[in-house]
Amino acid sequence: MVTDPNSDESAPLLPTSDFTNPVNADASSLKIKAHTSPLNQATPPQTPKPAAPATPHVVAEGLPFEGVVVNGGRRGWDSGIGNCMGRRDEFYGTDLEVCVLGTLAPCVLHGSNVERLESVPGSFANHCMTYAALYMIGNFLFGWNRLAPFLSYRNRSTLRRRFNLEGNFESFARTHGCCEGVLEDDVRREQWETACDLGTHIFCHTCALCQEGREIRRRLPHPAFNAQPIMVMVPPGQQAMGRDAA
Repeated sequence: MVTDPNSDESAPLLPTSDFTNPVNADASSLKIKAHTSPLNQATPPQTPKPAAPATPHVVAEGLPFEGVVVNGGRRGWDSGIGNCMGRRDEFYGTDLEVCVLGTLAPCVLHGSNVERLESVPGSFANHCMTYAALYMIGNFLFGWNRLAPFLSYRNRSTLRRRFNLEGNFESFARTHGCCEGVLEDDVRREQWETACDLGTHIFCHTCALCQEGREIRRRLPHPAFNAQPIMVMVPPGQQAMGRDAA
């Protein structure tokens, strides 16, 4: 039997004509590569990672807080009321000065505290003399400093409101788990806090003055440092006349 070489039929063991033709073979290989290319492979959708919860940023009168924030967004005092010697940090020398002034010359410490709180340079003498007058009258009439606390307790209330500090009433209520209704009402809570500020100055006057002095010196610079710079006019150097130079 004679087979025609031009016949389309081929032996079953031989490859098909598509692969024997180099052009078709190249086209087939390109199709396979394009099909298996990593660019054409479908990538699984990536789920976005959940964002970390933002840390609450508490600000009182435009001043950011640093340190531990207690319940209600109010910050604790830098030092306790009984920590008269202060803390051993960069303000330790100032804490010792505050302790000495509060013990021996409370009028000076009061005047300095008010001057820094009000940021009015030169107001120290007025506040110091007013406190000294009430101090002497109270000791003369009652035998102890009974009138000056009614003047100085307002510094504690002002300091507590300005820097959103935790008051004595709130600290006591949260520690013992009571007066929750009062804590939720800002008006009633502030009334109780003001009364506690007065009571703190009446029964622990010297310790309250020292605690406020330490807190103020860590938060507020002396108002003299905020003064405007002074412009000094320097005269020009000596110049020679034109005729003398000729």
